[in-house]
Amino acid sequence: MLVDFNALPEESRIWIYQANRSFTDQEIEQLKGQLETFIESWTAHGKDLQAGYKIVYKRFIVLALDQSFNDATGCSIDSSVSFIQQLEQQYNVDLMDKMNVSYKQGEFIAYKSLVDFRKMAKQKAVSKNTIVFNNLVTNIAEFNENWEVPASESWHNRFIK
Repeated sequence: MLVDFNALPEESRIWIYQANRSFTDQEIEQLKGQLETFIESWTAHGKDLQAGYKIVYKRFIVLALDQSFNDATGCSIDSSVSFIQQLEQQYNVDLMDKMNVSYKQGEFIAYKSLVDFRKMAKQKAVSKNTIVFNNLVTNIAEFNENWEVPASESWHNRFIK
């Protein structure tokens, strides 16, 4: 059951998928329709799930699930991963690789491999004040407060001297 992302409780579980490139405006319109169709039919053992989504900076797909309504199950999570993998193929984009880092360079969102980000940190090309995206947040409250933070306040801190 599709619910507006902003109407979901702060405890709602989230999954963040970062793209290795920005989606075009046309792709975003298509994505919205596909996400809405998927969420409308997303179930756990035949029970409806209350979920929403958000596309942020033309690069991040955030799925949110109100687990107080019905919990996600292994099968329902598998179906969402399968759906995301289909999007990867359709749009020729990488959404599942967790070994990459997205960060802000002014208003631009940069995307680097973890190895390259480490090198940039050593070269002082990124600093403790660089705004990074902490895709390890697990619920909407954490997403709102700790997703877009200075590197010094996230797991990225281990690379910054």
